[in-house]
Amino acid sequence: MIPLDRLRDSFEGVIPSVIATTDDDGMPNISYLSHVHYVDETHVALSNQFFSKTAINVARNGLATVMVVDGYSGQQHVLDLVFTRSETEGETFERVAIHLAILESRMSGIMKLRAVDIYRVEDCQAVPAAHPLVEPEPLSLPDLMGKVARLTARMSDCSDPETLLDATLEGLGELFGYHHSMVLVPDGERGGLTTIASRGYDQFGFGAEVPLGRGIIGAAAEQQRNVRITDLSRGLRYIQAVRAMAGVDDATPIPLPALDKPLSQIALPLAARGTLVGVLFLESAERFTFRHRDEEALTVVAAHLATALSFLSDGPERPETSRGAEGGSPVEHVPAGRRIAVRFYQRDGSLFVDDEYLIRGVPGRLLLHFLEDYRRSGKQDFLNRELRRDRRLQLPDFKDNLETRLILLRRRLEEKAGPIMLERAERGRLRLSLAGLPEIEVIED
Repeated sequence: MIPLDRLRDSFEGVIPSVIATTDDDGMPNISYLSHVHYVDETHVALSNQFFSKTAINVARNGLATVMVVDGYSGQQHVLDLVFTRSETEGETFERVAIHLAILESRMSGIMKLRAVDIYRVEDCQAVPAAHPLVEPEPLSLPDLMGKVARLTARMSDCSDPETLLDATLEGLGELFGYHHSMVLVPDGERGGLTTIASRGYDQFGFGAEVPLGRGIIGAAAEQQRNVRITDLSRGLRYIQAVRAMAGVDDATPIPLPALDKPLSQIALPLAARGTLVGVLFLESAERFTFRHRDEEALTVVAAHLATALSFLSDGPERPETSRGAEGGSPVEHVPAGRRIAVRFYQRDGSLFVDDEYLIRGVPGRLLLHFLEDYRRSGKQDFLNRELRRDRRLQLPDFKDNLETRLILLRRRLEEKAGPIMLERAERGRLRLSLAGLPEIEVIED
């Protein structure tokens, strides 16, 4: 019997599988099924959906035969199965349910998973291929763990969250060849995720949002599980899932960075001490970029990133007090320049500069706070610890999100290259820079 762990690429659902059963009279019934899921070295799982005749036959004799196909090589294997149990909860059920929800996100619940049937594999044999699609892979594959070691060593040298994010995404491109990636963090107010770092796209998309549970990124965050799709070319359902993930059908202020025609994607939750701190997302225009061994390597990177991001966000800051004028008329502190029109909406924290949308939520409230302090006293330097203690902000969960919110705000201002900039003077300190006098309008609605 061929060990199942050697067939992992045959359990991707790239090419539909075939299941055969017989009734009490020996009459065969053959059906296609979209996916056979790997459970462990001796078990597989099938989603219990529409195969009524198959279900009847299995209920009577507990036997089935399945043929799975490796979508990469075309290699076929036949598995002799014995039914053991059905599950409506647990690790396997949740994993299959997430995968089904991603692929059927536009089917209005038609494909909602009812149960997964667990089968013991009694035998597994290869079907010789007359014309293999590709040459067999070498027994010795490139060492991904060595690359993981080099990348995590770079990450460990980072002293602040912003440098850590840059080093991680740059290393994924340089060492692994994963050139399209991004990190999203919980927004803290709307229950979704916000893009804080990206690499490989025409637009950075800082501030782009993904609702919790939407597409591959939202599902990974909501369930705190890896979600991987090896081949997105099978049909319209996949394309619709990608469009939903990218916000194509939503009026989002900032579009999410996305490849025009991604063929493989993976999203990994970043969790530290039981708390979601973000999602690492990667995609590729090539099929089979993210296989099981890639997922294993990326899981280690994601765990290291989550722990380091959490530690650096909570780390100590320098003890200096903030610098800046303590009083006087605002005109005394304004550089030569033009009027900067700032409009802020209390309802969702949306902030516009010169009638152009900039950001919303916690980062928007932060920038309003900086600008109002500047108007009052000419203050330009701000310490993180002072922001955490400032009750005017009225943000009960502010401490947990401060570092990443400030990174997002600073990068969004840089991306817009407008009259307002936020510079990182040193650890725990930011400096506000303006090319004119801000005139602030706060709209309460």
